[in-house]
Amino acid sequence: MTNLQSVQNVEFTYDSQQRKSPAVEELVDAIKYRDLIYQLVRRDIIARYKRSMLGVFWTMLQPLGMMLVMAVVFSTLFHQVEGYVAYVLSGLIAWTFFAQTTSAAIFQIVWGGVLIRRIYIPMTAFSISSIGTGMVNLVLSLIPLVIIALGVERPFTWAILFLPVSILLLTAFSLGVSLILSTMTIYFPDVREMYQIIIQAWMYLTPIVYPTDIIPESYRFWFLHLNPMYYMISMFRAPIYNGTVPPLDILIPGALISLATLLVGWIYFSVKADEFAYKI
Repeated sequence: MTNLQSVQNVEFTYDSQQRKSPAVEELVDAIKYRDLIYQLVRRDIIARYKRSMLGVFWTMLQPLGMMLVMAVVFSTLFHQVEGYVAYVLSGLIAWTFFAQTTSAAIFQIVWGGVLIRRIYIPMTAFSISSIGTGMVNLVLSLIPLVIIALGVERPFTWAILFLPVSILLLTAFSLGVSLILSTMTIYFPDVREMYQIIIQAWMYLTPIVYPTDIIPESYRFWFLHLNPMYYMISMFRAPIYNGTVPPLDILIPGALISLATLLVGWIYFSVKADEFAYKI
């Protein structure tokens, strides 16, 4: 009896050592199934533009159209902002990436329920594919942004080389939020509709179409420092619009928020992922 217990203890210890945490397992599987994630991104892009005459050019035209509308409406109010169209467009592109990817991730996890019941697929693949699709759109949107920034004589300096870092931090934050929202949606379907209302209000609480200096000092803590997207927009805007690297009081909090959100979102999603097949 003692020998049997010893063997069982050894086996239990071995299994415990071999078993990885859910977050690590999900990461390993996401890397292993990277070709599948690529196909999901490819499917999304083809499905979105295959019947359109302009195709992927709509990716560039959408933020340009919003920029023109907002420039006409708000340019007289904020005429003191130099190169206002570049200011607005740089904020809109970053915001559109965040809003579209997080909203798409909620839809993808619900749509993916059909696949989950039939084959094994890493649950994070749907959120990652949403980010991948948004990244393609973001890169294409940089073309008109750079042209307009040069057209309104914004400084074009070596700081533009920092832009990939800004995009990476924005991507990490968006993925973290996507994973949190996707998990919540599985348990509370109303989150999907509530988020559409929140995202609209959030946009106007973020300095995208207006400069930060119009916000009274007493409100800046609430509208800026407690607003994660203020840091993300500022980090993205600085290399293109200002021609500078984001200042440390923006970069450090922004990087910490971005990485912390990704870590929390990944762990939260991974721990709950095994229950999704029964909830969707």
